[in-house]
Amino acid sequence: MARIILVRHGKTDWNQELRIQGGSSDTPLNEEGRYQAEKLALRLSRCNIQAIYSSPLKRAFETAQMIAKHHNIEVVVEKSLREIEAGDMEGLTSAELGVRFSELLTRDGVSYRVPKGESLVDLQQRSWNFIQSINRVHVRSELVVVSHYFAVLTILCSALMVPLSHITRFRLSTGCINILNLDEKEARLELFNDTGYIAKFP
Repeated sequence: MARIILVRHGKTDWNQELRIQGGSSDTPLNEEGRYQAEKLALRLSRCNIQAIYSSPLKRAFETAQMIAKHHNIEVVVEKSLREIEAGDMEGLTSAELGVRFSELLTRDGVSYRVPKGESLVDLQQRSWNFIQSINRVHVRSELVVVSHYFAVLTILCSALMVPLSHITRFRLSTGCINILNLDEKEARLELFNDTGYIAKFP
């Protein structure tokens, strides 16, 4: 069984502006996001982590690097963990779109692919395939996977056998921790959307 700590990256300016921040937006952490990542890294410093995997996007990789400093581990970059490709919706605000992006992705079924982008099904396939592969390699290990809002949610839906159509019922905060215990037969969710370790940002 692997214990997988799924982390959503710290905050960026685009998160603050409620902009759609997909796989083609290589936005860095902002000041608050770096603060979140530092606190997150301290929270995980007590864990016996054997490997750290990250999306290649700056906001995730920066978060992963801060965690890695406490464990003397190199971050392994994995492109399957990048955020959903938002295509023509990239960079738009929720106000400009007129609807939450998650609602748009599920409005016409979870196979709906945004123009020049991906569907939730596309994202789920690549992200969950990767989680299954590391679960086979790292037996009885504790791992960190740093990724993004939709990528983490599709992984959780896969592990817990929750239909993707229910994804709008969940919310993930920036810098949050989610913990899955996986074996060959089942998955158990130990922790969801935990940000209790973050003191209020000044």
